Amino acid sequence: MNHTMHRLVSISEAARALGVSITTLRRWEAAGKLLAVHTAGGHRRYDLAKLKPEMFRPHHGAARRTVAYARVAHPERKDDLERQKQALELHCAGQGWAFEVVADVGSGINCRKKGLKYVLHAIADGQVERLVLTNKDRLLYLGAELVFAICAAKNVEVLILNRDEDTAIEDDLAVDVQEIIQTLSLRLHGTPAPQNRKLLDSIRQAVDQMK
Repeated sequence: MNHTMHRLVSISEAARALGVSITTLRRWEAAGKLLAVHTAGGHRRYDLAKLKPEMFRPHHGAARRTVAYARVAHPERKDDLERQKQALELHCAGQGWAFEVVADVGSGINCRKKGLKYVLHAIADGQVERLVLTNKDRLLYLGAELVFAICAAKNVEVLILNRDEDTAIEDDLAVDVQEIIQTLSLRLHGTPAPQNRKLLDSIRQAVDQMK
């Protein structure tokens, strides 16, 4: 890239450079996270050197980026997914990081989700400088510590914005466990063994207490 190029770009070019929508860019500006330059004709222009400073630094190999990850268990919880994404976007933009937000709709027990696999591959390839989450369990219920160990080995900073209890995660986990029970029920269907039925009943009672 020619580092002497004009650094002021349109809102569409700025959004494309940051990998976000124009609506998101406008939301950041309204929140005071970004400042626009207004031309004599009244058009907004953004200083690309401030938005993505790494584009104007001497190039020494591929630049690593920040990846923010959001997840909910089911499509009906997409409002919560949007809240997570906004929180991640505002934090990362406020820090001035070059970042992207990756989102999944799927169980926290399933480690084969498309977005999660993308994040793990990027970490393994050395493309990620930091991983940002709203809560540890948004990554995985079981296996998050292993991912964090991989991050440590790859010199990836892990930042968790909210370390307090998240009731929405508990709701997601309860639904996930219900699905596991249904799967077990189907597999054990027609099996007369009373111990199997007793096990399922015990699990159902435990899940009901979580609600």
